[in-house]
Amino acid sequence: MKRCALAMLALLGGVLVAVGIPPLGVWPIMLLGVAFYVLATQLSKPSGRTAFLLGALFAWGWFAPALGWMWHLVPGGFVVAPLLFALMHGAAALIAYRLAPRAQSTLTQRIVVLALAHTLAECLRFIAPFGGVPLAGLALGVADTRLAHVVRIVGPLGVSLWVFLAGGVLAEFWLRRREFGWRTRRATFVLLVGLVAAQTAGQLAPSGRDTGQLLRIAAVQGGGPQGVLAIDSNPRDVIDRHLAATALVDSGSVSVTQGNVDLVLWPENTVDVRDFSVSKVRQELVAEAQRIDAPFAIGVTEDAGDNFTNAQIVMDQSGTEISRYDKVKRVPYGEYVPLRGLLQSLGAPVDRIPRDAIAGSKTAVIEVPRQTDSVPLAVAISWEVFFSMRALDGVNAGGQILLNPTNGSSYTGEILQQQQVATSQLRALESGRWVVQAATTGYSMFVDHDGRIFDRIPIGTQGVIVRDIPLRTGRTIYSYLGDTFIAAALLLMLAVASWRVRHQTSGDT
Repeated sequence: MKRCALAMLALLGGVLVAVGIPPLGVWPIMLLGVAFYVLATQLSKPSGRTAFLLGALFAWGWFAPALGWMWHLVPGGFVVAPLLFALMHGAAALIAYRLAPRAQSTLTQRIVVLALAHTLAECLRFIAPFGGVPLAGLALGVADTRLAHVVRIVGPLGVSLWVFLAGGVLAEFWLRRREFGWRTRRATFVLLVGLVAAQTAGQLAPSGRDTGQLLRIAAVQGGGPQGVLAIDSNPRDVIDRHLAATALVDSGSVSVTQGNVDLVLWPENTVDVRDFSVSKVRQELVAEAQRIDAPFAIGVTEDAGDNFTNAQIVMDQSGTEISRYDKVKRVPYGEYVPLRGLLQSLGAPVDRIPRDAIAGSKTAVIEVPRQTDSVPLAVAISWEVFFSMRALDGVNAGGQILLNPTNGSSYTGEILQQQQVATSQLRALESGRWVVQAATTGYSMFVDHDGRIFDRIPIGTQGVIVRDIPLRTGRTIYSYLGDTFIAAALLLMLAVASWRVRHQTSGDT
């Protein structure tokens, strides 16, 4: 095939991967997209330059649509991020080409090396730049299916590798469609059996266990418009919308007997004040806590000198602060501006984020009081939920439910919100915990430990959802391994695969 046609095939493969990721989420198309890209790499003339170009085009076709939400928030970021990630994956394709030259390797070996290299590029993308941007990953495409259950063992990076290998197997069967006999297809079938075995292990892997106790949680969503920056909004409007939503509890709109709610969860950033302890809204919330007879977990933004803190504060019915967690993982160009001085000198609109958030340092756990004891709950505030290890920080410290208070009001459309829904499903599977997501403008919902969604409130709608959430303990295999171990295992597998290529006596082109 001509170079231009192969380039278009790789680009189309990336676009199909984006179609497989939420909000469209047609996951079988994602496998086809990976297969198209693999076909392009194997049908092209062997060249490092061609490998890099095809990998970069594939990734750009993948990330430009899947990160489309950036256009409304940070137009410069929308241009830079897909290009940067395309360069990362282009480099991965080049490395794979160098490690498994076509003249020395079998087709199966080349596909495995290519899949490993691209998965390691995803690993890099999860940590750089500025702490990583783990959005639009392959694992999100299968989050709503049982294919995602393997995340309990190998995490999202392992699921990404599984998806890439599955697409590669499709491509290999097509490339070998005119070959017959077990000998020529043996490696392909062995790889397919390995993929099926991994899925079987995922279904049987430990997923935590119920303690037999329940916590009735009311998640509040104030509703309101999207695409509104903090500097362009009145903080009091947000408070009033959430007070109005909270008033629905025991009003007949939400059928809950007074005294039966164990926790009322308000989203991130719902209270923006100089000092919450002496603010008017604190007294208003005390009145609501006494009316409902339940503690509140409130998303509070407070002044901290020239900067601010972003915390989730647990307050009991008397107004006493019981527990507090300050957000550790901040949003670059959302809560702080990396390279602020340089960007300001270049005329960038850094005044849209006039001050930076101060990062917290404590374990991501809050204590919720009950009549005779307290319950530890894990917390991942908004952006943190995209990072597996931030969610597991609180779970591994004893959190029996994972709370995700979040603020999506700055974003337009549903790309990011739908990807956050899929992310919450992955975090539930990885941790073996229920996830309670409470958002200012949506989506608010409950996700069980098997990744199933309950009671989702639509975007922009004001409402409250109430459910008895099982308290769970125990840990998954992935919670013990973590991303560092998975990344090291991927590097080792890539080294072993490359060593086998270099030391085998014959090749299959």
